Amino acid sequence: MALSGPSAAPRRLTVLGSTGSVGRSTLALIEQAAPGAFAVEALVAGSDAAALAAQARRHGARLAVVADPAAHGALRDALAGTGIETAAGAEAVVDAAARPADWTMAAIVGAAGLRSTLAALERGGILAFANKESLVCAGGIVLAAARRSGATLLPVDSEHNAIFQALDLRDPAKVEKIVLTASGGPCRAMDRGEMRAVTPEIALRHPVWKMGAKISIDSATMMNKGLELIEAAHLFPVPEERIEVLVHPQSAVHGLVQYADGSILAQLGTPDMRTPIAHALAWPDRMAVALPRLDLAALGRLDFMPPDPVRFPALRLARDALRAGAGAPVVLNAANEVAVALFLDRRLGFLDIAAVVEEALDLLGAPPVRGLDDVLALDAAARREAARMATRRAA
Repeated sequence: MALSGPSAAPRRLTVLGSTGSVGRSTLALIEQAAPGAFAVEALVAGSDAAALAAQARRHGARLAVVADPAAHGALRDALAGTGIETAAGAEAVVDAAARPADWTMAAIVGAAGLRSTLAALERGGILAFANKESLVCAGGIVLAAARRSGATLLPVDSEHNAIFQALDLRDPAKVEKIVLTASGGPCRAMDRGEMRAVTPEIALRHPVWKMGAKISIDSATMMNKGLELIEAAHLFPVPEERIEVLVHPQSAVHGLVQYADGSILAQLGTPDMRTPIAHALAWPDRMAVALPRLDLAALGRLDFMPPDPVRFPALRLARDALRAGAGAPVVLNAANEVAVALFLDRRLGFLDIAAVVEEALDLLGAPPVRGLDDVLALDAAARREAARMATRRAA
């Protein structure tokens, strides 16, 4: 599908998670596109009715949905007289994702985005997804839904988007390995003693990327890279043992593919999420984007090193969950979401995040998950257990 131009019908799109960092970047890029290239069908946010209403007005959305029912009154009042439909609640979010659209951005953080992601896939079209947790928790279910509808999945995480651009899918047997890069986050050079004293303020201070709170903490623990490892195993025709992670502090190389002849293809760019979002927006074409260009001469050097499994056990836990299969990745993700939220609330220590995840995995293991109901039930059980374990640790 080519990007719509001024003389063609606009590409109609929906943004799930429009007030988050990825959603805001997506809408900013739409404004840089050719006039008439895009039309906004629906915008979905969590509870920020004022920001959502402003976006809906600016972009002429047909529908604005807030997940928090308590915020619906403020949204409805802010959009009164505009002709823009409003709705609220979990079912309204799913209904918005199912509305006719050519292109959908799935950027609702965490397992909360799973149902809307599936609704968008079942409708078909293009799904650009920044919600890695959907594939982590329900990779088989998500891919099966895409096959049934003929939907196209486009990864928006910078690492997976990089692999997508560098990977030759005509003959995946010729791929020796793929490499996901990690900045190492704000704790990259700390020892365990220093990491024990890390506060939310320190962990949120990412040295390169500007991201939301949850993903910033995941970057600090390197759980983000563990989740991306699981996502990559679902997305790309490469077995888990041939998916590697390298720490690359400059964050200029986002992903690499090594081929059977020894060649390595890498995708490079400035560390800005607007680049992979623009690639997904325009795919299979490309769009001009007003962003700073990567200056290799100014950068001067590119460093790579293996991650430290002792200081960053989250990577090991993610790989173990991937190998265990079944419901283990669901447990990993749910326990991590609970632990990160408690850390941000100052009720759990930084090193305790991975410890709670490991404890939950040891307790719940890898129970079978046959469908979405099983995934959601296990997610709820893992959250209860993780909260209980965290409370005990904090006591």
